[in-house]
Amino acid sequence: MNFADIFKSTFLQGYSSNGLTTKSILMVAIVTALVSFYIFIAYRFVNKKAFYNKSFNTSLLALGIITSAIILTIQSNIVISLGMVGALSIVRFRTAVKDPMDLVFLFWSISAGIMCGASCFGIAIVYSAIVTIGILVAEWLPVAKAPQILLVNSDCHSNEKQIMEVVGEYCSLYKVKARNLTKDHLDMAIEVKVKGETELVNRLIELENVTSASLVSHNGEVTF
Repeated sequence: MNFADIFKSTFLQGYSSNGLTTKSILMVAIVTALVSFYIFIAYRFVNKKAFYNKSFNTSLLALGIITSAIILTIQSNIVISLGMVGALSIVRFRTAVKDPMDLVFLFWSISAGIMCGASCFGIAIVYSAIVTIGILVAEWLPVAKAPQILLVNSDCHSNEKQIMEVVGEYCSLYKVKARNLTKDHLDMAIEVKVKGETELVNRLIELENVTSASLVSHNGEVTF
């Protein structure tokens, strides 16, 4: 037996020696389920004011448990681990993640499953708490008021100058986002930062030929 055979035998024995017991498997399953359920509750709490996707949240719960089971299986035997890597490499996820926060929770669930599957329970619990605190602190930090969209409709396209003068009086920042002109009609969408919302709308309505004026809040991209 040469050195290559000895190295190969020792390497395979290190992976084939299954140190997993029923007690350790149950411990991993229980801790993973608790951590995954904690992520489930955290996602529901963070998204209480936004669009809540229950099926996605349920998938987070199952994903952590499934990931820990995969890690346990990989630890048992190198042949199984290589076969599982090959099997998982053909899986393609086509679902687009629209909210960046959903991507954070998705990676959090997978990471927690890996940590629990490797029996690093303390790391999974401590860092889950740290992630939760970080998200809550970021949510509670005071931020500047987001700009709004001002929609103005007029029966005469010649009074755009008057509209912009009124907007300039009440708004600290403003930018025309859209302008639709016809022979006898004007539609404008202006991104504004304004404090006196009611006063601005009332002043615009008083202008000649202005038929409607409204302010709309939005959570999309802004330019200032």
